[in-house]
Amino acid sequence: MIARVEQIELLKAMARVQSIVERRTTIPILSNVLIEAKESYLYFRTTDLDIEVLDKVKADIDRPGSLTVGANTLYEIVRKLPEGSEVQFSSDQDSSQLGIVASRSKFFLSTLPKEDFPIMASEEYDFEFSMKAKIIKRLFDKSKFAMSSEETRYYLNGVYLHCCIEEEKKLLRAVATDGHRLAQIDIENPGLQDKFSGIIVPKKTVSELRMILENENDDISISISSNKIRFSNSSLTLTSKIVDGTFPDYKRVIPLNNEKRMKVNALEFYEAVDRVSTVSTERSRAVKLSLSNGKLHLSVTSPENGKAEDEILVDYDSEELEIGFNARYLQELTSQVDGKDVEFCFKSSGDPALMRDIDDEGSIFVVMPMRV
Repeated sequence: MIARVEQIELLKAMARVQSIVERRTTIPILSNVLIEAKESYLYFRTTDLDIEVLDKVKADIDRPGSLTVGANTLYEIVRKLPEGSEVQFSSDQDSSQLGIVASRSKFFLSTLPKEDFPIMASEEYDFEFSMKAKIIKRLFDKSKFAMSSEETRYYLNGVYLHCCIEEEKKLLRAVATDGHRLAQIDIENPGLQDKFSGIIVPKKTVSELRMILENENDDISISISSNKIRFSNSSLTLTSKIVDGTFPDYKRVIPLNNEKRMKVNALEFYEAVDRVSTVSTERSRAVKLSLSNGKLHLSVTSPENGKAEDEILVDYDSEELEIGFNARYLQELTSQVDGKDVEFCFKSSGDPALMRDIDDEGSIFVVMPMRV
């Protein structure tokens, strides 16, 4: 292989592909990036056996070839090379090293055989559609905070993507829950058939999607099969296995008869919760909300630090109510609001609360109360 490429473009590619590489692995080849030089591009591929990332960079190819080198080591080298320099890769068929030359810097990295690198088997995808990156970003960014991290409830460790019909509207819906809070985000169905039953996109995949959604105006191609999902833009492809499990019937926990409604400025509410929770040292960080006509009183009591209270004006005219929540959960919910105001719907101190972004009909959130 002999190829030349710009340092800036190479750095962008390596930053993306090395992010999924596990720092500690018992399989040495999984620490490597597969580099392929062909036609007018350098292709970079990494995998952890559950996710595979493939990126390409425009390059001058003098001699095609392929090999694997340590992904994190190569990334650190490229990051420290002079900005804007030309980087040359070179290796011989008989050599077990990759030579890297940029300006006056030279490196020789050990390689592993390309034949040992595990490539995800390509397959026929059952469903394929295209969407703007901005829309996909909204789906996952607004729901991912509610994903679970419990290994025993692995079927909650991701975002459930499925089609549904609400009020005669065909929707593509993303749902995430950890049993304490739930996020449901809807967009217009992009033309998927009704027989698309739904898949669970793994937590790590959801986190890594940021690399493919950097430009909100990009067209993103999404392909789905019975056990994989693939996201692609013009240069980058992310392929992932899906969670092999059944997502629970989330509709049962979405309250329908919460008639006590509180409308509040989202930022004011977030800041008030943040202030009073400062004195809390408990992991749960419980905050009590006391609602009366036009007012919300917030209080936190800590055996070690004392007590904090705050009060803000709200739009509320139902009967008085006291209810407790995890302060962090309330902050996470309100941070998903794009508009100015948010509406909370309550039933009683022991029932889950429903939260709506007043400026976004396609998103609802549920949070379970706690005793305070």
